[in-house]
Amino acid sequence: MPSAAATSPPPSGEIRRFLPWLVAVALFMENLDATIVNTAVPTMAASLGVAPLSLKAVLTSYTLSLAVFIPISGWMADRFGTKRVFKLAVMLFLFGSLFCGLAPNIHLLVAARILQGIGGAMMTPVGRLALVRAFPRSEMLRMMNYVIIPAMIGPLLGPFTGGLIVHFLPWRVIFFLNLPLALFGLWLIRRHMPDFRDENAAPLDRTGFLLFGGGIALLSYVLEVFGEHTIGTGIVVALFVSALALLGAYGWHEHHTASPVLELALFRIRTFRISVLGGFVTRIGFGGMPFLLPLLYQIGLGYPAWEAGLFTMPQALAAMGMKLISRPIMARYGHRTVLMGNTVLLGCTMMMFTFVNRGAPLGGILVLSLAQGFFASLQFTAMNSLVYADVTDRDASKASSISSTAQQLSLSFGVAFGSLTAGYFLGHVNQTDYVQTIPALHKAFLALGLITVISSAMFWRRHADDGDNVSNRRKRPTPEKPVVSGSGVPA
Repeated sequence: MPSAAATSPPPSGEIRRFLPWLVAVALFMENLDATIVNTAVPTMAASLGVAPLSLKAVLTSYTLSLAVFIPISGWMADRFGTKRVFKLAVMLFLFGSLFCGLAPNIHLLVAARILQGIGGAMMTPVGRLALVRAFPRSEMLRMMNYVIIPAMIGPLLGPFTGGLIVHFLPWRVIFFLNLPLALFGLWLIRRHMPDFRDENAAPLDRTGFLLFGGGIALLSYVLEVFGEHTIGTGIVVALFVSALALLGAYGWHEHHTASPVLELALFRIRTFRISVLGGFVTRIGFGGMPFLLPLLYQIGLGYPAWEAGLFTMPQALAAMGMKLISRPIMARYGHRTVLMGNTVLLGCTMMMFTFVNRGAPLGGILVLSLAQGFFASLQFTAMNSLVYADVTDRDASKASSISSTAQQLSLSFGVAFGSLTAGYFLGHVNQTDYVQTIPALHKAFLALGLITVISSAMFWRRHADDGDNVSNRRKRPTPEKPVVSGSGVPA
């Protein structure tokens, strides 16, 4: 059977030249939106009349919709073509951003974020799929860095820009910034997006999509309401059991279906399995930090939103700098060594935020933010590049769907877990009181950091040469032993 990539003409040199920029624009738009919202959480909570930790629904609803709809993004790209699906994704993101800016209350804001998430669910994985099919494996790490470096301008500018907006303008303006970016993306898609498709794509697994999507949605909702006294314990337990039952039913269904919505058989590939599962646990630990750090800076330390945004800029700068040197690091040490050691270092930097208190030196906070961005960037580069190391071109869309789904689920669970941990330590006191908020956030950072350190154990089972075809790692030549004659004298 021909590969998916073979059913479409090879991309021209012009398309290959502009495709990374097109995907970078999409990533920039998503990253800008996510980081801008994190900084604006306290102001948005005050405007909407809710507690700051309640705004986690605005973040988790977006990442949850990503996780639910990403599984069908690969199928849609194969069935309808990457160009058409990518265009639809950007349009949905555009309208979702518009409705977010117009939402009068938190409930409609969450609904608009879900629409944004549906667009994002198709945007990033389909763009990544186009890159995988347009470039050989040996160029994947270079292409990913080429795409991610411009896209990381979003996290660099997002927090500071969001802080300035909520300080001088209505917070709704932060969502309207996506509109001109989306329109520019649509223009690029029309001119430079290749149209990869698979004419032999199987029909959509509707039953599997409903089982998996329903189970994930219920599980995320349980994490959202867990610990709230308005929901009885019996109801929470019943919802949790129902979520597990739906996910278990999907596992049975996937085993008995020729073309499931998520091809779990890919987990038989060792490098893919360890990358996805290890990355899932790592991101649960790290995923809560972007939500909790703005609360520490604004509520705990008393900085205004625009100054709090400045504290995150070193993290983004370090992440961009790491992308420039990640290739030689991966080529020198390989995926196994990098992931085993870097995961521990990332967790330690997260726990170091327990020392950030009122009166902490500004330089120390900036250095800590710089270190966290450095280690997080290397971590995600190593995990994301290894996913495709041993996956065939025909399974690239399936691998992209599973990997992207796991990433968004772990980030959504990370925000929910971080908020739940901070809420547990905070208790019933006023969430705007820095005397109570700072110790609670410190304990949450410690818990998230420990989870990240423990997740390094997931990478111990890697082989030393895993991912060498992606990182272009060159093994040191083994010195030849001299040939010894029967008399014991070298021949």
